[in-house]
Amino acid sequence: MKSKLFHRNFSLLIAGQASSLLGNGILDFAMSMYVLEKTGSAAAYAGFLAASMVPAVLFSPLGGILADRGNKRNIMAGLDFLASLGVLLAALFMRESNSLAVICMLLLFESVLGAFETPTVQSCIPFMQTGENLVRANAVVMQINALSAFFSPILGSLVYTAFGLKPVMYAGVVCFFFTACFECLIKVNGPEYEKKEGQNPLLLVKKDFLDSLRLITRERPAILKIFGVISVVLFLIQGVTAVGFPYIIRNVLGLSSIYYGFSESAVGLAAIAGGILAGLGASRINGNNIYLLIGALGFFLIPPGIFFLLSGNPYIRYGTLVVFTVLIQLAACGFSIFATSFIQRLTPGNMMGKVSSYSSSFSQCIQPLGQIFYGFLFDCFAGGTAWILICTGILMGGFGLMVKGFFEKMEKEFTENQHCTRKP
Repeated sequence: MKSKLFHRNFSLLIAGQASSLLGNGILDFAMSMYVLEKTGSAAAYAGFLAASMVPAVLFSPLGGILADRGNKRNIMAGLDFLASLGVLLAALFMRESNSLAVICMLLLFESVLGAFETPTVQSCIPFMQTGENLVRANAVVMQINALSAFFSPILGSLVYTAFGLKPVMYAGVVCFFFTACFECLIKVNGPEYEKKEGQNPLLLVKKDFLDSLRLITRERPAILKIFGVISVVLFLIQGVTAVGFPYIIRNVLGLSSIYYGFSESAVGLAAIAGGILAGLGASRINGNNIYLLIGALGFFLIPPGIFFLLSGNPYIRYGTLVVFTVLIQLAACGFSIFATSFIQRLTPGNMMGKVSSYSSSFSQCIQPLGQIFYGFLFDCFAGGTAWILICTGILMGGFGLMVKGFFEKMEKEFTENQHCTRKP
């Protein structure tokens, strides 16, 4: 008999995440528009965003330790209450003369809070779900992220255009406050730790940090290998899609921003569909065939490259690019969900937060490197767009075949462990 996916605690967690992501989404959109209008420079906001990534990378390991040691419900509720308070204070103290400084400080503050909240939320899911429901739960979380990414800019633009920045900030305050209220009602049974009086907190942090490093490097090296696989996929796919596709549409094809906006909407809908398909295919995708998703990421890059060689019509090129970008997004969503589930299955309960924080740090460090690399490629080889796509596709396909044996071995170990635990 299958256990229920949307039980009380998981439903409250998802409701809180939906509210929090909506608040973050409309706030980020409105602040980006404000900075662009204020400075006239996209580089200015890019600099703000780059600065805000630093606390997320630096504090994520500490956030993971806190997620494992502390009360997960209290941590999540406290962080969202602080987010609500921080945005409220920023809105109250913001003036025309100090608005950019306040926005920069708010981005840094939200980044620090996110470094603690992300591993806490991720570490909650394995304590709420098991088996196939773990994959389905991760798929639901990804769908919520995708829905937020799709609707937040729409809502943010409507409110910002009609009322300005401050009303958007007050809406964010309400979203974070409701999130904290939802999280106060959650019950999560975390791992038990032996409590010793007078223990130095710094020594505890050091011990947890060393224990988690030992886990991923010696005891469960498969976790580190999965981090490596995810890093390669992010480097290649995020680099070529996040930088390459906007460049191709606007600069190579010479099409208007309307076409780029349509492609972004299509990709957003594909992310939502990808989460649904991953949930439906939870029982079919495993370590024996996940390499096919990686191979698909590479395969879907090759047809657009071929069309760029064969056809000079910008609209045919554009249509092909959009169709296969949607397919890439579907495959990427599936791979992300199943890779996350594999990591969670390999990780002991008392290490879940720390390992989740390492996963976030890896992603945040690798994505900019891929984007810089592909930005350089597309700038230096503007006439070779087709070959950049084809070569990246071949590399990704070959990488999928390379990791096939690793995932098959891991799935075999999972199956053997399940048989052992079922024996009387």
